[in-house]
Amino acid sequence: MIAALFPGQGSQEIGMGKALYEGSKAAREVLERAEATLPGLLKLMWEGPEDELKLTANQQPALLAVGYAAFQAYLEAGGTPPSFAAGHSLGEWTAHVAAGTLSLEDGLRLVRKRGEYMQEAVPVGQGAMAAVLKMPAQAIQELIAGLDGVEIANYNSPEQTVISGTAQGVAQASERLKEHKARVIPLPVSAPFHSSLMQPARERLQHDLSQVELRPPRLEVYSNVLARPEKGPEAIRELLLEQITHPVRWVEILQHLKERGVTRFLEFGSGRVLSGLVGRTLEGVEARSLTNPEEIAEILKLEA
Repeated sequence: MIAALFPGQGSQEIGMGKALYEGSKAAREVLERAEATLPGLLKLMWEGPEDELKLTANQQPALLAVGYAAFQAYLEAGGTPPSFAAGHSLGEWTAHVAAGTLSLEDGLRLVRKRGEYMQEAVPVGQGAMAAVLKMPAQAIQELIAGLDGVEIANYNSPEQTVISGTAQGVAQASERLKEHKARVIPLPVSAPFHSSLMQPARERLQHDLSQVELRPPRLEVYSNVLARPEKGPEAIRELLLEQITHPVRWVEILQHLKERGVTRFLEFGSGRVLSGLVGRTLEGVEARSLTNPEEIAEILKLEA
C-alpha cells in the first residue's frame, strides 16, 4: 500500500515546481491555477528572491501548489493512487486538497492567510523554536515540565523533537536539556509555531475557514492533532484550526500508517525532509521524494 506525504515549511527552494510545469500537463494546469489565484507566485517560486520566498505567507501557498502539482503529475503518468495521505503541518492542507476536501483555490487563499496570521501572532524576536536531538520525547517532556513559555511542537522522529514558545522559555529549556546531554539546535524560524502562542492566528483563521465549503475526503487523511484519519468535513474544519496550536504527531502518524500496511511512502512537492524522517522512524519500508518528472518516471518503473 502507498501513502502520499506532503511537506511543511522549510522544504521550499528557488526553482521549485519548474520541472514539473515543463514536463507535465497536469502539473502545469495546477500551477497555472495557482498563479491565477495568487498572481506572482510562480515568479517568486522560480526566481526568488529567496528571502521573500521564505516568508511564511509565501512559502505556505508555494509548497501547497507544488505538492499538489507533483501529486497530479504522478497520477497523470499512471501512478498507483495512494490509499492514505498525510502532511506535516502545512502539508496537511495540501493532503486535503489532494483528497478533494477543499479546492486548490480555497486551499491557496487559506494557507496564505494562515501564514500571515501565524507571523503576526507573536512579534518578531519574542518567540523561538529549537530542535532537540538524541533524547526521547518522553524525557524531553519531563525535563521541560514546569518551565513557563515552552512546549513540544513537533514529534518528528524518535530522535528529533522540536520545542516552541517564548524566546526566554525556549532558551531556559535548551539549557536544561543540554545539561542532560541532549543536542539542541535553534531553528531559523520567524514565529513559535505549534504552540499556544499561536492562539490569535487560530482565532483569525476560524472566520476565513468558516466561509469555505469542505467535502468528505476521497482518501483517508491523517490529522496532525489526532494522529489518525478524520472523515467528517466539520470535524476536519476544527482539526485544521486546532493544528495551529497543537503539536505535529508525525512519529505516531508514520507508525500507524505502517501498521495499516503501507510499505511505500511517496513525498510530493519540494525537498526530501519527510522521506528522511520515514527512514529515521520506520524499518522495512520504502520512502521516495517526487519533485520532478524524472523521479516520477523512476517510481513508475518500480510499480510496473
